[in-house]
Amino acid sequence: MTAQQLDQAKVEAFAGQMLGALNGASLALMTSIGHQTGLFEAMATLPPSTSEQIARAAGLQERYVREWLGAMVAGHIVTCDAAGKTFTLPPEHAVCLTKAAGPNNLANFAQFIPALGTVEQKIITSFRNGGGVPYSEYANFQGLMAQMSGPTVDATLLQTTLPLVPGLVQKLRDGIDVADVGCGSGHAINTMAQAFPQSRFTGFDFSEDGIAAGTAEAAKLGLTNARFVLQDAATLDTPAQFDLVTVFDAIHDQAQPRKVLRNIASALRPGGAYLMVDVRASSNIAENAEHPLAPFLYTVSCMHCMTVSLALNGEGLGAAWGEQKALELLAEAGFRDVDVKQVEGDIVNNYYICRAGG
Repeated sequence: MTAQQLDQAKVEAFAGQMLGALNGASLALMTSIGHQTGLFEAMATLPPSTSEQIARAAGLQERYVREWLGAMVAGHIVTCDAAGKTFTLPPEHAVCLTKAAGPNNLANFAQFIPALGTVEQKIITSFRNGGGVPYSEYANFQGLMAQMSGPTVDATLLQTTLPLVPGLVQKLRDGIDVADVGCGSGHAINTMAQAFPQSRFTGFDFSEDGIAAGTAEAAKLGLTNARFVLQDAATLDTPAQFDLVTVFDAIHDQAQPRKVLRNIASALRPGGAYLMVDVRASSNIAENAEHPLAPFLYTVSCMHCMTVSLALNGEGLGAAWGEQKALELLAEAGFRDVDVKQVEGDIVNNYYICRAGG
Protein backbone atom coordinates (compact mmCIF):
# COMPACT_ATOMS: atom_id res chain seq x y z
CA MET A 1 0.00 0.00 0.00
CA THR A 2 1.41 3.39 -0.98
CA ALA A 3 1.39 6.50 1.16
CA GLN A 4 -1.27 7.94 -1.17
CA GLN A 5 -3.59 5.02 -0.42
CA LEU A 6 -3.31 5.41 3.35
CA ASP A 7 -6.06 7.27 5.18
CA GLN A 8 -3.88 9.86 6.91
CA ALA A 9 -6.64 10.75 9.36
CA LYS A 10 -6.73 7.13 10.51
CA VAL A 11 -2.93 7.04 10.73
CA GLU A 12 -2.89 10.13 12.91
CA ALA A 13 -5.76 8.87 15.04
CA PHE A 14 -3.99 5.55 15.66
CA ALA A 15 -0.70 7.28 16.42
CA GLY A 16 -2.57 9.37 18.97
CA GLN A 17 -4.07 6.22 20.42
CA MET A 18 -0.62 4.67 20.84
CA LEU A 19 0.76 7.84 22.42
CA GLY A 20 -2.14 7.62 24.87
CA ALA A 21 -1.23 4.01 25.62
CA LEU A 22 2.40 4.93 26.33
CA ASN A 23 1.38 7.79 28.58
CA GLY A 24 -1.21 5.59 30.30
CA ALA A 25 1.32 2.85 30.97
CA SER A 26 3.75 5.41 32.35
CA LEU A 27 1.08 6.86 34.61
CA ALA A 28 0.20 3.37 35.83
CA LEU A 29 3.81 2.92 37.00
CA MET A 30 3.81 6.31 38.71
CA THR A 31 0.40 5.59 40.25
CA SER A 32 1.71 2.33 41.68
CA ILE A 33 4.65 4.22 43.19
CA GLY A 34 2.33 6.87 44.62
CA HIS A 35 0.25 4.15 46.22
CA GLN A 36 3.13 2.14 47.66
CA THR A 37 4.99 5.17 49.03
CA GLY A 38 1.88 6.66 50.65
CA LEU A 39 2.02 9.83 48.55
CA PHE A 40 -1.67 9.77 47.65
CA GLU A 41 -2.70 9.24 51.27
CA ALA A 42 -0.43 12.09 52.39
CA MET A 43 -1.59 14.51 49.71
CA ALA A 44 -5.24 13.73 50.45
CA THR A 45 -4.79 15.34 53.88
CA LEU A 46 -2.72 18.36 52.77
CA PRO A 47 -3.69 21.83 51.54
CA PRO A 48 -1.86 23.05 48.42
CA SER A 49 1.75 22.20 49.26
CA THR A 50 5.27 22.42 47.89
CA SER A 51 7.23 19.35 46.91
CA GLU A 52 9.27 19.79 50.09
CA GLN A 53 6.14 19.82 52.26
CA ILE A 54 4.69 16.79 50.50
CA ALA A 55 7.96 14.87 50.82
CA ARG A 56 8.16 15.73 54.51
CA ALA A 57 4.57 14.59 55.14
CA ALA A 58 5.20 11.28 53.37
CA GLY A 59 8.69 10.77 54.83
CA LEU A 60 10.31 10.66 51.39
CA GLN A 61 13.14 12.24 49.42
CA GLU A 62 12.09 15.56 47.90
CA ARG A 63 13.93 15.16 44.58
CA TYR A 64 12.04 11.95 43.81
CA VAL A 65 8.75 13.42 44.95
CA ARG A 66 9.27 16.46 42.72
CA GLU A 67 9.84 14.29 39.63
CA TRP A 68 6.84 12.13 40.51
CA LEU A 69 4.73 15.27 40.82
CA GLY A 70 5.78 16.21 37.29
CA ALA A 71 4.26 13.00 35.96
CA MET A 72 1.14 13.45 38.09
CA VAL A 73 0.58 17.02 36.87
CA ALA A 74 1.21 16.06 33.23
CA GLY A 75 -1.23 13.17 33.63
CA HIS A 76 -3.90 15.46 35.14
CA ILE A 77 -3.98 13.47 38.36
CA VAL A 78 -2.51 16.26 40.50
CA THR A 79 -2.99 19.99 39.90
CA CYS A 80 -0.47 22.76 40.46
CA ASP A 81 -0.60 26.53 40.73
CA ALA A 82 0.40 28.73 37.82
CA ALA A 83 3.97 29.04 39.04
CA GLY A 84 4.28 25.30 39.63
CA LYS A 85 5.20 25.82 43.27
CA THR A 86 2.34 24.11 45.10
CA PHE A 87 0.50 20.92 44.29
CA THR A 88 -2.96 19.56 45.13
CA LEU A 89 -4.62 16.16 44.87
CA PRO A 90 -8.25 17.07 44.10
CA PRO A 91 -10.73 15.34 46.45
CA GLU A 92 -12.53 13.86 43.45
CA HIS A 93 -9.27 12.13 42.51
CA ALA A 94 -8.32 11.20 46.06
CA VAL A 95 -11.55 9.27 46.49
CA CYS A 96 -10.44 6.98 43.63
CA LEU A 97 -6.80 6.60 44.70
CA THR A 98 -6.81 6.24 48.49
CA LYS A 99 -8.22 3.96 51.15
CA ALA A 100 -11.41 6.03 50.95
CA ALA A 101 -12.19 4.12 47.74
CA GLY A 102 -12.28 0.77 49.57
CA PRO A 103 -12.28 -2.12 47.06
CA ASN A 104 -12.50 0.36 44.16
CA ASN A 105 -9.07 1.89 44.84
CA LEU A 106 -7.65 2.15 41.33
CA ALA A 107 -4.15 2.79 42.64
CA ASN A 108 -4.22 -0.78 43.95
CA PHE A 109 -4.87 -2.13 40.46
CA ALA A 110 -2.00 -0.09 39.04
CA GLN A 111 0.44 -2.31 40.95
CA PHE A 112 -0.24 -5.13 38.50
CA ILE A 113 1.61 -3.30 35.72
CA PRO A 114 5.07 -3.22 37.34
CA ALA A 115 4.49 -6.66 38.89
CA LEU A 116 3.84 -8.19 35.47
CA GLY A 117 6.79 -6.32 33.98
CA THR A 118 9.17 -8.37 36.12
CA VAL A 119 8.37 -11.49 34.08
CA GLU A 120 8.18 -9.88 30.64
CA GLN A 121 11.32 -11.55 29.26
CA LYS A 122 10.20 -14.96 30.52
CA ILE A 123 6.80 -14.44 28.88
CA ILE A 124 8.55 -13.58 25.59
CA THR A 125 10.53 -16.82 25.88
CA SER A 126 7.25 -18.71 26.32
CA PHE A 127 5.85 -17.00 23.20
CA ARG A 128 8.77 -18.45 21.27
CA ASN A 129 9.19 -21.84 22.91
CA GLY A 130 5.85 -22.65 24.49
CA GLY A 131 5.27 -23.63 28.09
CA GLY A 132 4.71 -21.00 30.73
CA VAL A 133 6.06 -18.98 33.63
CA PRO A 134 5.57 -20.72 37.01
CA TYR A 135 3.91 -19.07 39.97
CA SER A 136 7.24 -19.06 41.83
CA GLU A 137 8.63 -16.43 39.43
CA TYR A 138 6.18 -13.78 40.65
CA ALA A 139 7.70 -11.99 43.63
CA ASN A 140 5.15 -11.28 46.38
CA PHE A 141 2.21 -11.94 44.06
CA GLN A 142 0.40 -13.61 46.98
CA GLY A 143 0.75 -10.39 48.95
CA LEU A 144 -0.49 -8.28 46.06
CA MET A 145 -3.57 -10.46 45.60
CA ALA A 146 -4.29 -10.33 49.31
CA GLN A 147 -4.03 -6.55 49.22
CA MET A 148 -6.43 -6.49 46.27
CA SER A 149 -8.98 -8.97 47.57
CA GLY A 150 -9.04 -7.94 51.24
CA PRO A 151 -11.03 -4.72 50.83
CA THR A 152 -13.44 -6.47 48.45
CA VAL A 153 -14.07 -9.26 50.95
CA ASP A 154 -14.62 -6.74 53.74
CA ALA A 155 -17.02 -4.63 51.69
CA THR A 156 -19.06 -7.25 49.86
CA LEU A 157 -18.71 -10.86 51.04
CA LEU A 158 -21.17 -10.84 53.93
CA GLN A 159 -23.42 -8.05 52.73
CA THR A 160 -23.72 -8.89 49.00
CA THR A 161 -22.07 -12.09 47.82
CA LEU A 162 -23.29 -14.76 50.26
CA PRO A 163 -26.92 -13.56 50.16
CA LEU A 164 -26.95 -14.29 46.40
CA VAL A 165 -27.37 -17.98 47.32
CA PRO A 166 -31.00 -18.50 48.42
CA GLY A 167 -31.27 -19.45 52.10
CA LEU A 168 -27.51 -19.61 52.59
CA VAL A 169 -27.12 -16.96 55.28
CA GLN A 170 -29.57 -18.69 57.59
CA LYS A 171 -27.87 -22.04 57.03
CA LEU A 172 -24.53 -20.45 57.93
CA ARG A 173 -26.07 -19.09 61.12
CA ASP A 174 -27.43 -22.53 62.00
CA GLY A 175 -24.14 -24.28 61.28
CA ILE A 176 -22.82 -25.98 58.12
CA ASP A 177 -19.47 -27.14 56.73
CA VAL A 178 -17.83 -24.75 54.25
CA ALA A 179 -14.73 -25.02 52.06
CA ASP A 180 -12.96 -22.30 50.10
CA VAL A 181 -10.83 -23.82 47.34
CA GLY A 182 -7.89 -21.71 46.26
CA CYS A 183 -8.30 -19.66 49.42
CA GLY A 184 -5.11 -17.61 48.96
CA SER A 185 -4.29 -15.81 52.21
CA GLY A 186 -7.54 -17.05 53.75
CA HIS A 187 -9.19 -13.73 54.53
CA ALA A 188 -12.55 -14.82 53.09
CA ILE A 189 -12.55 -17.97 55.25
CA ASN A 190 -11.69 -16.02 58.38
CA THR A 191 -14.29 -13.34 57.63
CA MET A 192 -17.00 -15.99 57.31
CA ALA A 193 -15.78 -17.91 60.35
CA GLN A 194 -15.92 -14.79 62.47
CA ALA A 195 -19.42 -13.88 61.24
CA PHE A 196 -20.88 -17.40 61.57
CA PRO A 197 -19.44 -19.10 64.68
CA GLN A 198 -21.80 -22.08 64.42
CA SER A 199 -20.38 -23.10 61.03
CA ARG A 200 -17.06 -24.79 60.30
CA PHE A 201 -14.68 -23.48 57.61
CA THR A 202 -11.75 -25.03 55.73
CA GLY A 203 -9.45 -23.22 53.32
CA PHE A 204 -7.49 -25.17 50.70
CA ASP A 205 -4.55 -23.74 48.75
CA PHE A 206 -1.27 -24.98 47.27
CA SER A 207 0.63 -21.89 48.45
CA GLU A 208 2.53 -22.39 51.70
CA ASP A 209 2.67 -18.62 52.18
CA GLY A 210 -1.08 -18.33 51.73
CA ILE A 211 -1.85 -21.12 54.19
CA ALA A 212 0.55 -19.60 56.72
CA ALA A 213 -1.09 -16.17 56.35
CA GLY A 214 -4.60 -17.60 56.80
CA THR A 215 -3.58 -19.64 59.83
CA ALA A 216 -1.89 -16.62 61.43
CA GLU A 217 -4.92 -14.40 60.87
CA ALA A 218 -7.25 -17.05 62.33
CA ALA A 219 -5.05 -17.31 65.41
CA LYS A 220 -4.95 -13.53 65.80
CA LEU A 221 -8.75 -13.43 65.65
CA GLY A 222 -9.06 -16.33 68.10
CA LEU A 223 -11.07 -18.42 65.66
CA THR A 224 -11.65 -22.06 66.53
CA ASN A 225 -13.91 -22.83 63.56
CA ALA A 226 -11.43 -22.08 60.75
CA ARG A 227 -8.59 -24.29 59.52
CA PHE A 228 -6.27 -24.24 56.55
CA VAL A 229 -4.92 -27.16 54.52
CA LEU A 230 -2.03 -27.16 52.04
CA GLN A 231 -3.69 -28.85 49.10
CA ASP A 232 -3.60 -28.84 45.30
CA ALA A 233 -7.22 -28.49 44.21
CA ALA A 234 -6.61 -31.01 41.41
CA THR A 235 -5.99 -33.73 44.03
CA LEU A 236 -8.73 -32.69 46.44
CA ASP A 237 -10.46 -35.85 47.69
CA THR A 238 -13.19 -34.94 50.17
CA PRO A 239 -16.36 -36.71 49.01
CA ALA A 240 -19.63 -35.38 50.48
CA GLN A 241 -17.93 -33.40 53.28
CA PHE A 242 -19.22 -29.89 52.63
CA ASP A 243 -22.55 -28.08 52.41
CA LEU A 244 -21.00 -25.09 50.63
CA VAL A 245 -17.88 -24.74 48.50
CA THR A 246 -16.68 -21.33 47.35
CA VAL A 247 -14.03 -20.35 44.82
CA PHE A 248 -13.19 -16.68 44.33
CA ASP A 249 -11.54 -15.87 40.98
CA ALA A 250 -9.36 -18.98 40.97
CA ILE A 251 -10.78 -21.57 38.57
CA HIS A 252 -9.40 -19.82 35.48
CA ASP A 253 -5.86 -20.10 36.96
CA GLN A 254 -6.02 -23.85 37.43
CA ALA A 255 -3.83 -26.21 35.43
CA GLN A 256 -6.59 -28.82 35.49
CA PRO A 257 -9.85 -26.89 35.91
CA ARG A 258 -12.06 -29.79 34.79
CA LYS A 259 -10.62 -32.08 37.46
CA VAL A 260 -10.92 -29.32 40.08
CA LEU A 261 -14.59 -28.75 39.25
CA ARG A 262 -15.29 -32.52 39.41
CA ASN A 263 -13.58 -32.64 42.81
CA ILE A 264 -15.74 -29.76 44.02
CA ALA A 265 -18.92 -31.44 42.80
CA SER A 266 -17.86 -34.60 44.63
CA ALA A 267 -17.10 -32.65 47.81
CA LEU A 268 -20.68 -31.40 48.12
CA ARG A 269 -23.27 -33.14 50.24
CA PRO A 270 -26.76 -33.68 48.77
CA GLY A 271 -28.44 -30.28 48.57
CA GLY A 272 -25.12 -28.45 48.88
CA ALA A 273 -24.17 -25.40 46.84
CA TYR A 274 -21.11 -24.27 44.94
CA LEU A 275 -20.53 -20.52 44.64
CA MET A 276 -18.02 -19.68 41.92
CA VAL A 277 -16.99 -16.06 41.43
CA ASP A 278 -15.04 -15.56 38.23
CA VAL A 279 -14.30 -12.99 35.55
CA ARG A 280 -17.32 -11.56 33.75
CA ALA A 281 -16.53 -11.92 30.07
CA SER A 282 -17.52 -13.72 26.90
CA SER A 283 -15.67 -16.72 25.52
CA ASN A 284 -15.78 -14.88 22.16
CA ILE A 285 -12.99 -12.29 21.89
CA ALA A 286 -15.04 -10.05 19.60
CA GLU A 287 -17.75 -9.75 22.24
CA ASN A 288 -15.23 -8.45 24.78
CA ALA A 289 -13.96 -5.61 22.59
CA GLU A 290 -16.09 -3.01 24.38
CA HIS A 291 -15.53 -4.35 27.90
CA PRO A 292 -14.13 -1.37 29.85
CA LEU A 293 -11.34 -3.51 31.34
CA ALA A 294 -10.69 -5.85 28.40
CA PRO A 295 -7.08 -4.78 27.65
CA PHE A 296 -6.22 -5.05 31.34
CA LEU A 297 -7.90 -8.46 31.70
CA TYR A 298 -6.20 -9.96 28.66
CA THR A 299 -2.82 -8.57 29.73
CA VAL A 300 -3.08 -9.98 33.26
CA SER A 301 -4.28 -13.23 31.76
CA CYS A 302 -1.45 -13.54 29.24
CA MET A 303 1.22 -12.56 31.74
CA HIS A 304 -0.09 -14.45 34.77
CA CYS A 305 -3.34 -16.46 34.77
CA MET A 306 -2.81 -18.34 31.51
CA THR A 307 0.94 -18.77 31.75
CA VAL A 308 1.03 -20.18 35.30
CA SER A 309 -1.40 -22.85 34.12
CA LEU A 310 0.64 -23.63 31.02
CA ALA A 311 3.78 -23.85 33.16
CA LEU A 312 2.20 -26.93 34.74
CA ASN A 313 1.25 -28.37 31.33
CA GLY A 314 -2.25 -27.16 32.09
CA GLU A 315 -5.22 -26.10 30.03
CA GLY A 316 -4.37 -22.40 30.14
CA LEU A 317 -7.96 -21.15 30.28
CA GLY A 318 -6.96 -17.56 31.00
CA ALA A 319 -8.91 -14.89 32.86
CA ALA A 320 -11.25 -14.20 29.93
CA TRP A 321 -12.31 -17.83 29.53
CA GLY A 322 -15.83 -16.47 29.50
CA GLU A 323 -19.33 -17.38 30.62
CA GLN A 324 -19.96 -19.83 27.77
CA LYS A 325 -16.84 -21.87 28.57
CA ALA A 326 -17.56 -21.70 32.29
CA LEU A 327 -21.05 -23.11 31.80
CA GLU A 328 -19.63 -25.85 29.56
CA LEU A 329 -17.10 -26.95 32.19
CA LEU A 330 -19.63 -26.74 35.03
CA ALA A 331 -22.04 -29.00 33.13
CA GLU A 332 -19.21 -31.41 32.33
CA ALA A 333 -18.36 -31.57 36.06
CA GLY A 334 -21.91 -32.60 36.91
CA PHE A 335 -23.56 -29.31 37.83
CA ARG A 336 -27.07 -29.38 36.38
CA ASP A 337 -28.57 -26.33 38.07
CA VAL A 338 -26.49 -23.20 37.44
CA ASP A 339 -27.74 -19.67 38.00
CA VAL A 340 -25.50 -16.84 36.76
CA LYS A 341 -25.93 -13.61 38.69
CA GLN A 342 -24.33 -10.18 38.49
CA VAL A 343 -23.97 -7.46 41.09
CA GLU A 344 -24.69 -3.83 40.32
CA GLY A 345 -21.47 -1.83 40.22
CA ASP A 346 -19.27 -4.91 39.76
CA ILE A 347 -18.06 -4.95 36.14
CA VAL A 348 -15.42 -7.59 36.81
CA ASN A 349 -17.22 -10.71 38.05
CA ASN A 350 -19.99 -13.18 37.37
CA TYR A 351 -21.46 -15.10 40.30
CA TYR A 352 -22.25 -18.74 39.44
CA ILE A 353 -24.57 -20.47 41.91
CA CYS A 354 -24.40 -24.20 41.25
CA ARG A 355 -25.80 -27.44 42.60
CA ALA A 356 -24.51 -30.86 41.69
CA GLY A 357 -26.73 -33.12 39.63
CA GLY A 358 -28.25 -36.23 41.08
